[in-house]
Amino acid sequence: MKTHIVFLTAVSLLLFNILSVDAQRITATKGFTYDPDLAALCINEEQIEKIDSLLNSFVAQRKVNCVSAFVAKKGNVVYKKAFGLKDIANQIPASVDDYYVLFSQTKAITTVAFMTLVEKGLVAVDDPVADYFPEISDQVVTKVNEDGTYETRPVTTPVTFAHLMSHSSGLSAGLVREIRRKEGEKTGAPAGFGGDIPTNKPAGQRSFGGKADAQFLKDEMIALSRYPLGFDPGSEWNYHISTNMLAYMVELISGQSLRDYVKETILVPLGMDNTDWYYPQEALSRFVRPYSYVDGKLTEGSTMYADATISDSQSYCEGAIGLNGPIEDYAKFCQMLLNKGEFNGHQILKPETVELMTKVNRLPELNSGGKGFRFGLGFELYNEHKKPVPSVSNSAYAWGGMLGTEYIVDPENELVVLFYINMFKRESLYPVFLESVYKLFSSEK
Repeated sequence: MKTHIVFLTAVSLLLFNILSVDAQRITATKGFTYDPDLAALCINEEQIEKIDSLLNSFVAQRKVNCVSAFVAKKGNVVYKKAFGLKDIANQIPASVDDYYVLFSQTKAITTVAFMTLVEKGLVAVDDPVADYFPEISDQVVTKVNEDGTYETRPVTTPVTFAHLMSHSSGLSAGLVREIRRKEGEKTGAPAGFGGDIPTNKPAGQRSFGGKADAQFLKDEMIALSRYPLGFDPGSEWNYHISTNMLAYMVELISGQSLRDYVKETILVPLGMDNTDWYYPQEALSRFVRPYSYVDGKLTEGSTMYADATISDSQSYCEGAIGLNGPIEDYAKFCQMLLNKGEFNGHQILKPETVELMTKVNRLPELNSGGKGFRFGLGFELYNEHKKPVPSVSNSAYAWGGMLGTEYIVDPENELVVLFYINMFKRESLYPVFLESVYKLFSSEK
């Protein structure tokens, strides 16, 4: 009997060890594997060097001051490098730890934050926003008179959270811009992108949606809500400001500030330790200096967006722009999405939630995004009609930031790719880089 018990105990321990090793292996695939076996991935150093040469050529031709790139296949980090100078005047070399102003890459993180509230049962994707924020307009503007007065009609359908996440809400769209111009508001190009650099620089990066000097995002969204909508929700695509309203809804429903909620539910669990809206003074030296490529030359651009992250007043945080950080931090977010909501043992979203966000087009066939343009909940959805390069699969989704940061998540190819520059004016270099990355895994090398 004793021998039998010893035998069963030994077998149990063996099975436990096998299962433990297997569990560790599975968990490891949910995070990043560094220094992978490139040969096992059918990659050789010569192919990696071709990407090095390409990125170096962008610097050598002075099309960029610096560039960072990150590529992971099945969670294996096959490329993580930086080239050039983060500050030309002071000859400071770039590194993969540099901070980049991410602008609209903030939007996907805000959208994921909202979807965690959906998973908690606090709100539903198709709920009318007015159920939580009665001030939001239920009128569409039809005519703007010379004196600035205007005429409206009732909406055919109320604004829902799905409309906010797909930029089809009608907020600050169409004739609403004419109303705001007549009221003396500046509604043109953003500062540094053709728009004037403000003399009084408020705390935090801002896109000036309704109240430019607002202390809290809430103040700006309440100011915005006094305007009618520019079109019926769901009937058109009008980019940007909807994610700020979504961010305010995150605050309203969660009972926390956007910054605190995003840190608690996304940034801290994913280990995005250097991504934030605000930093201490000493962090300013970690930012890449922005430039413009004009007439074959690099010229310095305004540092106002990096400067805005250093402030004693840190109450204002947008959901549409405002986050900053190094390339690998955001790569963790992308890998979490590729892993259907999980990264390094932390389940941020359920797999079915990621599918809902990245598989269902929320726009009408004809929209202002152009032919074949599709958008889900927080992401552009690539398809056979529209993608950055032909090698990208039809299951891929992506977005980017106005200063030139780009990312893509490609489930079919089990790939995440990020390409970071910070430039106001630039050539379109990302597709060239992206095509070279896909060649790493192509049979036609």
